[in-house]
Amino acid sequence: MTTFTPHLLVACLGVACCLLAAAAESVTADAAFPGGNAVIEKVEGDTVVLHQDLRDTAGHWFWWHFRVRGAAGRTLTFRFTNGNVIGVRGPAVSLDGGKTWAWLGAAAVKGLTFSYAFPADAADVRFCFAMPYFEANLNAFLARYRDNPSLKALTLCKSRKGREVERLHIGKLDGPPDHRILLAARHHCCECMASYAMEGVIAAMLADTEDGRWFRQHVEALLIPFADKDGVEDGDQGKNRKPRDHNRDYVGDSIYPETRAIRDLVPKWADGRLKLAFDLHCPHISGAHNEVIYIVGAEAPAMWDQQCVFGKLLEAARTGPLPYKASDNLPFGKAWNTGKNFDGGKSFSRWAGEQLVAQPPSAVRLAASFEIPYANAGGQTVTAESARAFGHDLAKAIRRYLEGR
Repeated sequence: MTTFTPHLLVACLGVACCLLAAAAESVTADAAFPGGNAVIEKVEGDTVVLHQDLRDTAGHWFWWHFRVRGAAGRTLTFRFTNGNVIGVRGPAVSLDGGKTWAWLGAAAVKGLTFSYAFPADAADVRFCFAMPYFEANLNAFLARYRDNPSLKALTLCKSRKGREVERLHIGKLDGPPDHRILLAARHHCCECMASYAMEGVIAAMLADTEDGRWFRQHVEALLIPFADKDGVEDGDQGKNRKPRDHNRDYVGDSIYPETRAIRDLVPKWADGRLKLAFDLHCPHISGAHNEVIYIVGAEAPAMWDQQCVFGKLLEAARTGPLPYKASDNLPFGKAWNTGKNFDGGKSFSRWAGEQLVAQPPSAVRLAASFEIPYANAGGQTVTAESARAFGHDLAKAIRRYLEGR
């Protein structure tokens, strides 16, 4: 039988306290929060082994988003086990619960791993393939314009999971405008940098500038910020979703409430004044052509001609930090841009382009998809701010196009 002397009791209490402290400081990694995406395989010492959650994705894709707690003051290595899923500027990192983000940088990456030295006061650190954007981000942005009569926030529809799907009307809302334009984003829900660019377009149209005043006098814009609302909020890949993704759902009977509602609303709302329709995307993880901003060329020669016209206007109008060259646009039939890519489906931009036939001659003149890289555009860093600046450039070019300049 052990006799507990005062000294032994103190020692035992000390060991117990150390064990409790070690338990309290043990590293945990998870994706159990809104927008999270990761399967944590194991946490072993200073290494976290994980892979992206593909859920209902056909084939491989690269989106992930997780958090780490209990790692303050330590350096951890994160090893992915399902292919190349780290972008050219490393992961995005947030130290404030996902409110702000910065690129960790390529120097932290080695093959399929990256390492991170956690600050001594880091209670909750989030890592993501890119800089995510959710409904909360949109609400915070729109709060700046709460009393602005040139912005009206309405509901497009309810998602499959019962979420409100936003639609925004911006510009001239007090009577028929000279032009109507349509912008959408997040048909592939992981393509988050497109949302920051859309913010830039909105801000430019509502700004107290010559361009902003012109938009509010002549244009009504309809914007769909989240064409796959559930996917955005759940942290899905979205691209190549089975049985088809949202950007292949503009044919036959649409299976998603968002695409069905867009197809129902737009022809009625357009009223013969729709002149331009853009869909904002982000390209593949890496590759030379995926590190520039470009227009995905249309199959129809007349539409490709208009895309080239717009591309030249955008190149001339650009003042922001992200380069754009019309020569980077991807013609139909080149690289991945072929009929095979649609696999029997139809994209938003193809559907919008068909409104040329379905509506009067003054209807849609230009429909296009833009690819905005996640992290690197022509050697320049893509961030929330630089993507917004590109949105400003896009708005300037839209004005020039609509004015026939």
